[in-house]
Amino acid sequence: MSRPETPLLTVDIIIRLVDQAGQPLVLIERKNPPPGWALPGGFVDLGETLEQAAVREAREETGLEIELQQLLGCYSDPARDSRGHTVSAVYVARATGQPQAADDAQAIKLVDLTDLPENLAFDHALILADYRHFLATGERPPLRL
Repeated sequence: MSRPETPLLTVDIIIRLVDQAGQPLVLIERKNPPPGWALPGGFVDLGETLEQAAVREAREETGLEIELQQLLGCYSDPARDSRGHTVSAVYVARATGQPQAADDAQAIKLVDLTDLPENLAFDHALILADYRHFLATGERPPLRL
């Protein structure tokens, strides 16, 4: 039996720095295309859970040890990544400390949810809008059929 062709599986992490004034979010400036500011994240490796991938990617790109709090949702629009079809599980996490850009990140930016950069990569503007709505209402992101 042949293996089905499926989208690649990724994770993205909304990291709130709880020991800093205003509890800013951590964004990375991507080192590789597509350019722009993004949530830390990346591809899930064979043999690891989504949660393990989220913790690993956060550590690799920011140096932070995160505490996962919840799954915000899954994002699967075939056009969300210009490199090809990916599906991302997006987690909300908290951390303390000072992030440092590493691995696929060339810079770190700490931002307030109400003051995001315009050049967000992928569908991260949508994800952060969904997160803002979740914080305000407690409602999870809508299903997008």
